[in-house]
Order: sequence, then C-alpha cells, then structure tokens
Amino acid sequence: MERILIIEDDTDIAAIERDYLEIHNFKVEIATNGNTGLEKALQGCYDLILLDLMLPGIDGFTICRKLRETLDIPILMVTARWEDIDKIRGLGLGADDYIEKPFSPSVLVARVKANLAQYARLKKTDKTEPIQITIGSIRISTDTRRVYVNDIEIELKNKEYELLLFMALNADVVFSRETLYERIWGMEAIGDNATVAVHINRLRDKIEEDPGNPRYIQTVRGAGYRLMA
Repeated sequence: MERILIIEDDTDIAAIERDYLEIHNFKVEIATNGNTGLEKALQGCYDLILLDLMLPGIDGFTICRKLRETLDIPILMVTARWEDIDKIRGLGLGADDYIEKPFSPSVLVARVKANLAQYARLKKTDKTEPIQITIGSIRISTDTRRVYVNDIEIELKNKEYELLLFMALNADVVFSRETLYERIWGMEAIGDNATVAVHINRLRDKIEEDPGNPRYIQTVRGAGYRLMA
C-alpha cells in the first residue's frame, strides 16, 4: 500500500484529502504545521507528499527545498495562493506538480495516481540499458541521470530531467504543452498547463547560453516546443 503524507494546516481540507485517498487504498498521514511536516517527511518512508504552501512554522517553499536535498519522491503543492511567480518558485524548487484550491477530490486522486505511476515507470526505465545522448554541447547520461553542458554538470530537478530526456529522445519533433504534460506528468492536461511552460523556462535557464534566444529548446508559435538537434 502506497503511503502519502499530507502537510496541510486546514484540518477540514486535510480530512477531505485523506478520506478520498484512503477510499482509493492509500495509507495517509497528516501533519498540520510546517515543522512537523518536514520532520515526518524526512523521517518517514512515503511515496508522495501533498504540500500546502502557506503553513505555520515553516512555509511550503522552504519545506520543498529542504526535501529535495535528500528525497526524489513526487511532491505536489496544493494551495490557493498560486500567482505565476509562485508557480515558478515552487516548481523551480522541485515540486513536480500543483493543484489549486478549491479542487475536485476526484482530480486530486487522479493527479496523485498519475504522478505515482509516472515515477514508477521512470524508476523502471532507470534499470534498462544505459545510454549516452549528445546534442550539441548537451550530454545526458541515463544510467546516472546526470546532464552536462560543455562538459560541466548541471543540476536538474526530477521533472526538468524527465522533460529534457523525453525531448532529446524525440529531437526535432514538435510537442504541444498538452502532449508534454500527458507524457511527463502521466495524465491529461486539464485547464491551466503552466507547469510545462515553467519547466521549459527553467531548462532554458540551465542549458542555454542565451535563454532569451534559445539554441536548443525552441518555441514553435501556435504549436508548442521542440528540441533542436
């Protein structure tokens, strides 16, 4: 049974999340403040974390940053405060996805299942025959999940790496935001799909010499993105 930690100070919302997840056979624990949530997350053995942004004690941004120093499990931010700058910051710190309040419990369960399934698929893929992918100055080593630009290693968050690898394996193919979300996050993109755009911009900042005039990850107007070989 997969274990989920909910870090949420609103006990009513936490209870709704727990009840719907338990109905779908997840084992759920709740922490109602940032300090307890961080301690539980680091000491426990969880498969996914649902993380609120505004918390007493330690805020969700700080928790996400600290967790990413040691954990690579999916982290989903659940919050009503989700301006564009918050999306960029949260996803940039390593959150895999986000869900805006108010949310449908069925959508919450679907997002959780999709992120867990995608994580499991990627772990299985890691055990396959390792390959080296080189495109221009970019080199991807799949056995170590390391990426180099001009032979200098760059640090990528989980979804940044997965997005780059997928596009590199399909170089010169144009993908819409919706398609990329479905392939990398494992479920249909519904409504706001800014998650993909944020990750694309983060990748450009890390792999492009001039992110404002990208050589590799190009925007195809009205169609989506492609990684140029």
